[in-house]
Amino acid sequence: MSALELAPYLLGKLLCVSDDVRGVVKSRITETEAYFGEEDTACHAHKGKTPRTEVLYEKGGIAYVYLCYGIHSLMNVISGPEGHPEGVLIRGVEGFNGPGKLTKYLGIDRSFNKEDLITSNRIWIEDDSFVPDVIHTSPRIGIGYATKEYIDKPWRFFLK
Repeated sequence: MSALELAPYLLGKLLCVSDDVRGVVKSRITETEAYFGEEDTACHAHKGKTPRTEVLYEKGGIAYVYLCYGIHSLMNVISGPEGHPEGVLIRGVEGFNGPGKLTKYLGIDRSFNKEDLITSNRIWIEDDSFVPDVIHTSPRIGIGYATKEYIDKPWRFFLK
């Protein structure tokens, strides 16, 4: 599934994290953003494969967790076929709007980078059959460095 299909599909799903202190914590995904290939000037892979971005080129279903502003760990779900860099940023879960706030709450740090979301016992996504009434779209947030064409794409998906 491409990032453009996966981003709205993930809305309403449960992002689940297991740790020794709290057990399993499940949070409903309320906001996502799609990043699609080297052609997308907002995508980290826009300038090609580097040690930081090589995970974007993996097969879909793994986590890409990176440090933003030297402070916040942000989490993406890699999507699409191996070799085409694309992923979905998890921007919000119920009670925590903002990608840095949700990872802090869930205890997601860079040790989760490259974790297989299908087979992992630490982090995964569940479908409990919740279906959102309405999915809203808008341009992505915080990508002023991208070209106007990609700044304006309505690749942010959210629930109200």
